[in-house]
Amino acid sequence: MDGPDAIRVLIADDHPIFRAGLRSILEAEPGFTVIGEAGDGDQAVQLSRALLPDVLLLDLAMPGVSGMDALAELGTAPTPVRTILLTAAIEKPEIVKALQLGAAGVVLKSSATDLLFKSIRSVMDGQHWIGREAVSDLVQALRAQMASTPEKPARERFGLTRRELEITSAVVAGLSNREIARKLSLSEDTVKHHLTNIFDKMGASNRLELALFAVHHRLLD
Repeated sequence: MDGPDAIRVLIADDHPIFRAGLRSILEAEPGFTVIGEAGDGDQAVQLSRALLPDVLLLDLAMPGVSGMDALAELGTAPTPVRTILLTAAIEKPEIVKALQLGAAGVVLKSSATDLLFKSIRSVMDGQHWIGREAVSDLVQALRAQMASTPEKPARERFGLTRRELEITSAVVAGLSNREIARKLSLSEDTVKHHLTNIFDKMGASNRLELALFAVHHRLLD
């Protein structure tokens, strides 16, 4: 559906039949319009810069310039496009790498179409979409990757209080608000209040962003 408020989508995949099917699915759904198609990573980068789509659906496995390489190149643009990686399969370290390179989401090609629609709308709202992966699993992958890099001489705490650091640590461990409240002997409302303050201080919009940010900046070392 074309219109002034429709989400403008660019599709990048090296299989013409898959691109055609994806275009048909998206254009049959109100609120989406496909503005172009790319057959490889290099073309995806060029069309993204020329057409400035709202969302780029980028195949991870393409010949020549891969989806990951294209993602890295797009990340250097003045106004990076919101990119959702489409893949048949992906390992957790690759998800972490994609997030670090600026991906807004990762969606399996086997996912239901309504899941794809939700993922696009979520990244348009500034969220990240990582299928159904648990925060704690992703964070463990990022921890392993960060372990091979030199530690920063001084760790910035971003103005977090001791209690806020405790709650951040619990989020990284994958605990729910109820579990955090029980562990720290707080009410759930108090935990929610602390999380709001933590999100504001760290510029995070959800628990996944908070966990990745905390590990990346070694807040809990």
